[in-house]
Amino acid sequence: MRILIVGGSGFLGDELVRQSAAEGHVVAATCLTRPGTAAGADWLPLDVRDRTAVADMIGAFGPDVVVNAAFRQSDWVTTAVGAAHVALATAGNGGRLVHVSSDAVFSGKAITYAEDRVPDPITPYGAAKAAAEAAVQAISPTAVIARTSLIIGDGGSAHEGLVHALASGGLHGMLFTDDVRCPVHVRDLAAALLELACSERAGVHHVAGADAVSRYELGCLVARRDGIDQARLPYGRRAGTDLPGPLDVRLDCGLTQRHLRTRLRGAREFVR
Repeated sequence: MRILIVGGSGFLGDELVRQSAAEGHVVAATCLTRPGTAAGADWLPLDVRDRTAVADMIGAFGPDVVVNAAFRQSDWVTTAVGAAHVALATAGNGGRLVHVSSDAVFSGKAITYAEDRVPDPITPYGAAKAAAEAAVQAISPTAVIARTSLIIGDGGSAHEGLVHALASGGLHGMLFTDDVRCPVHVRDLAAALLELACSERAGVHHVAGADAVSRYELGCLVARRDGIDQARLPYGRRAGTDLPGPLDVRLDCGLTQRHLRTRLRGAREFVR
C-alpha cells in the first residue's frame, strides 16, 4: 500500500514509519520543521493548518491509507482544524483515514470509559481533540478514530525523559500518585493502528495498555528498569492543586482488543 504518516516526525510517527516500511509499504511522512529519524520514508514538509497545502500534498502522493498523528497541545488550529483538513483531503482522494485521538477527550468523572461514551473534555487540548473527532466522523464515516493514552517506549518518550530529569534533579516537580492512565507501548500502538488501517473497521476504537497505573507507579517502573533509585523520584497528589485536566481516565479497550491480533500489553509487563 501507499501509506502517508501525517506527523511522522513525532515519537509515534517515527514508529509508524519504521513498521510501515518494514512491511514493504510505500511510505511518505510529513514533518513541520525537520524530518524524523526513521528510514524508509520520503519526508515531506507540511503544515496541517494550511488546507491547500494538505490537499495538494495528499493529492500528489495518492495514499491508500493516511494515519494522522499530528497535534500540538497548545494549538487548536493544528489539532482540530488541521485534522479536518486531513480528513477532507483523504476523503477527496478516496483514501482510508486512521485518526489518532486521546483520552484527553474525557473529564475523568466516570473513570472508566467505553468507546461509546460521549466526550466531555475539561481542557483546551481535550476540547480540540474532541472537535477533531467530530470533524473526522462527519467528513469520513468510514474512518477509524483511535483514542490512546500515555505512549511509552524503551526510552525516548516524554514521560521516560521526565522520570530521568526528576531523578537527577535536573527538573523540579513531582509524579502524581492519583493521576491514573493506561500507558501503551509505542510498538503495540503503531502495530494496532496499522492493523486497523488494513481492516474494514470504522468509528471510535480505544487503543491503550491493559494496566491502569498512576504516573508515580509508571515512574517507579521506568526507574527500576533503568537502574535508577526510585527513592529519588519526588511524588505527591495532584488533587487540590490548580493544575488543569482529568485525574483518573481509564480507556476500556476490550471491544477493540477482540478484533486485533496485536496484543495491547500493560505497563507492568512492558516496562522491564
